[in-house]
Amino acid sequence: MSGPRYDVVVVGGGPAGATAAQELAQAGRSVLLLDRGGRVKPCGGAVPPQLLIDFDVPESLLVNRVDTARILSPTGTHVDIPVGDGYVGMVDREHFDEWLRERAVTAGAERAAGTFTDFTRGPDGGLTVRYRPSGASAETVVSVRARYLVGADGATSKVARQALPEEKGSYVYAYHEIVESPSEPTEHFDPVRADVYYEGELSPDFYSWVFPHGETTSIGTGTAHRGFGMPEAMDALRARLGLGEDVAPTIRKEGAPIPLSQRSRWDDGTAVILAGDAAGVVAPSSGEGIFYAMTSGRRVAEAVDRCLATGSPKHLKSARRRFNREHGMVFFVLGVMQRFWYADDGRRERFVAICADPDVQRLTFEGYKRKKLVKADPLAHARIFLKNVGHLTGLVRA
Repeated sequence: MSGPRYDVVVVGGGPAGATAAQELAQAGRSVLLLDRGGRVKPCGGAVPPQLLIDFDVPESLLVNRVDTARILSPTGTHVDIPVGDGYVGMVDREHFDEWLRERAVTAGAERAAGTFTDFTRGPDGGLTVRYRPSGASAETVVSVRARYLVGADGATSKVARQALPEEKGSYVYAYHEIVESPSEPTEHFDPVRADVYYEGELSPDFYSWVFPHGETTSIGTGTAHRGFGMPEAMDALRARLGLGEDVAPTIRKEGAPIPLSQRSRWDDGTAVILAGDAAGVVAPSSGEGIFYAMTSGRRVAEAVDRCLATGSPKHLKSARRRFNREHGMVFFVLGVMQRFWYADDGRRERFVAICADPDVQRLTFEGYKRKKLVKADPLAHARIFLKNVGHLTGLVRA
């Protein structure tokens, strides 16, 4: 039971873990932030303006502001959706995540580079958390003591596998290529437009994207089908767009699993709680994760702080409850959309047709920018409902 003692050990230094560590440190708790380092998660990097407001993130971290989203159907039909009064921000994860980690350190968290191995529980209810320091031999393991453990270590979380082994997650596998952006706009590329492709040849059950980040661009795809050739699909997309190596040289390629659904439990009821991808808080349909990861990190920090203040772990459950009060309905609606509209190319064609509707466009981006379902005028919702029924029944042609 020797080793340094902390109120909380946070495993994983992405947006969820870094946010949890920062807010716990600001609350006066002793925090160790453990992160492997040296790896960037494949991510389109889109963030809403609300994230900057809610989490006091400076606009200087944005590498681009997108003002239009173009969605493309399997037959090549496209719909341009203007963002309106606002933008979709783009961040480069290697710089954005590091800024969040450093902010946690500034708030008082201690930072360590290493890989979590396991934890054990002591007779007093405390935890011994073990990790292998980065660059150390396989036999070198460091042990620290903690009252609570936050697992923010990704979709295949080792913390979750040990603390909540009864629940197996489901995943979308994401892959993207970071390329040099063309020096000028082209027929198929606009530096302030995000393109989303709903096409089975590029993704059989999700979507593919082209997200401009200023000097670089993320070109990627996602699928739950393990055997699908994502690199080959991206080769085909880049060739179609004229973004081959001669025009847009590849800087790096990245792939990783992304959770497909939220976990039914975030905590073990005693001392361990999950956040971010480990908790499954990636929005269905859109795959958006950064804002929701940071929100989950904040709710987890609040819950753990309350547990430390009262001496009772019962407050751990409040993190998931509060998150779902705020965003559960959005996740439900997006989940229904994904299960139905992404099922095959025929439905994707109709989905793109629906997105041409001005009411759909307005409500979509108002909701995206504010991160909540928009309470619009009843007639707008009625029109959208009737159009959805028309497409679902085939009365309206795509």
